[in-house]
Amino acid sequence: MLEIGATEAESVQKRGFLDIYISPELNLEDEINKLRQEKNAVILAHYYQEAIIQDVADYVGDSLGLSQKAANTDADVIVFAGVHFMAETAKILNPNKKVLLPDLKAGCSLADSCPPSSFSTFVKSNPEHLVVTYINCSAEIKALSDIVCTSSNAIKIIESIPKDKPIIFAPDKNLGKYIISQTGRDMLLWDGACMVHEAFSIEKLISLYNEHPNSKIIAHPESEGHILNAANYIGSTAGMIDFVQRDSTEEFIVATEAGILHEMQKKVPHKKFIAAPSKENNTCACSECGYMRLNTLEKLYLCMKYETPAVAVDKSIQERALLPIERMLDISNRVLSD
Repeated sequence: MLEIGATEAESVQKRGFLDIYISPELNLEDEINKLRQEKNAVILAHYYQEAIIQDVADYVGDSLGLSQKAANTDADVIVFAGVHFMAETAKILNPNKKVLLPDLKAGCSLADSCPPSSFSTFVKSNPEHLVVTYINCSAEIKALSDIVCTSSNAIKIIESIPKDKPIIFAPDKNLGKYIISQTGRDMLLWDGACMVHEAFSIEKLISLYNEHPNSKIIAHPESEGHILNAANYIGSTAGMIDFVQRDSTEEFIVATEAGILHEMQKKVPHKKFIAAPSKENNTCACSECGYMRLNTLEKLYLCMKYETPAVAVDKSIQERALLPIERMLDISNRVLSD
């Protein structure tokens, strides 16, 4: 492993990433492939990452798929092209492995909406409740949980809990409301949300649909209720990718982070995908996650070369957070085998 100097270490502390000159002559994809072999590293990327990062990854998936890959990898180094809570989850599952994140500032608005101290008080105020947390939260929140879920398995997780057991669901209130509508369970919801999925404009969405009347609207359940009510299909990122392959429709309006369109286009190149419009008049007329966009191919290369920034999780938190994640993976594996 190459050592970094004091200046570079300070840069990581302040800026969240290594800021080291890279020659424009360097083929970053080739160099990343070499480092992957040399270090026995695996690159895991979320569907919301930039296309060039998705294409260089060993595995691209949603939160459930990424967790399953992280739990079963035999790599010595896990490079997570995603956001901080995802890398934390990989570290919780692999405490003895090095987990790298290209930019430590790649956070999550949803995770930030659930501060550990406030949530701890909330949980203590409702001691009879089972605590189910969406994976998009910090390690500290997972450590306060009984079971973790993803948007792929949330309904199955809730349905596995005895009907007479009261439930706290956090941090996403929109996903929680959707689960309530699908299961009939009366859950106590934390008031958190994802800024990306709350950015969609229903007025612009309806206008766009009127321009493409033969399209289908598909939406992630983190979206607000009025967006979900307009959707023909609601599902996780992996669920949406599966749906567009199975469905005979040739055109889709996609209400989730725009990075997913790359994988959809790869899977069914003859179909047309349109990003659902956001309230803000931005350059792409879509909803993008600024945190996801912090990761770049240059940062990915540098973090692999110097093995920093690395994600750390306190041992006591790691041990408490591991159990609810393992419960989730166990239920998901049992559902798949049924």
